[in-house]
Amino acid sequence: MELQQVRCFVVVAEEGHLGRAAERLGLLRSALEQRIRRLERDLRTELFDPALPLPRLTAAGERFLPAARALLAAEERARAVLAHRTGVAAAPVAPARTLRLGTSPGLAGHLDRVLAALPRIAPQLTVEPVTAPAPDRPALVVTGVLDAAFVRGPAPGAARDGLRHVPLWQDPLVAAVPVRHPLAASPGTLCLADLADVPLVLTARRHNPPLVDLVVTACHDVGFTPVPGPRHGSLDATLAAIGACTAAAGMWTVVYDTYARRLPAPGVAYLPFRNPGMELTTSLVVRRTDPPDGVDLLLRACAAAGESGTPAVCR
Repeated sequence: MELQQVRCFVVVAEEGHLGRAAERLGLLRSALEQRIRRLERDLRTELFDPALPLPRLTAAGERFLPAARALLAAEERARAVLAHRTGVAAAPVAPARTLRLGTSPGLAGHLDRVLAALPRIAPQLTVEPVTAPAPDRPALVVTGVLDAAFVRGPAPGAARDGLRHVPLWQDPLVAAVPVRHPLAASPGTLCLADLADVPLVLTARRHNPPLVDLVVTACHDVGFTPVPGPRHGSLDATLAAIGACTAAAGMWTVVYDTYARRLPAPGVAYLPFRNPGMELTTSLVVRRTDPPDGVDLLLRACAAAGESGTPAVCR
């Protein structure tokens, strides 16, 4: 539980409206909602009734509100005591600088390490994750809706989009196949050519051009054109279909290794590729001119995240 999350809870409870609370706090509504959800996860209880269109406190929220206000008041008193002991008049507490960072659930492993490193690098900087579709994130940075964003895939050859792409990590892909498929019983890594006769389930190219291009090109390079399998509405639906597949040929798709480690799927085996190049670069995109304050500190936190815990090349 973080003080900023508690402050958001109190403001939402006072306003009774997410839009007004977000405006008062200087946050995007989606960012405010994410903070409230994280606070509820930390406390393991719902503070607002999810069945209602406007935020209304649950019984647990009603009990927590006085304690939350007391916690914020204690913070103010602690700051005032420190200011008194040093002979300096207590200054009003300025809100921390917040960077709106575009991301996705598949990048959660990277994001967790960045957020863990950030307090050591820049304690006054807050990163507010904002989930946005991969193709939309660069344009949202250009227009200023986002301050920065994680993207996967090669950087453009020219800076015509007004963005700077800073490479951060290499994200390997793994194959997702049914656990009942003979390939799942093979020890070690998987050769891409072994999947030549197995239907491939991929998202439409318009949703993720770098990923689709990488997989299709890699298949062509080893001598086959993938057999198209049935498409499903989401990765979760695709993995559920693969896990439930009873056809002899089965089905397969690709998943980022970091995502596979966090979210195992019933009936699905994740197999690393033996073929080189089955990975995409994750970069941070920021505006080339007039980037927001704090981007340099965010980049330092990204570098520290690669150096601690897991290496920059996430295996």
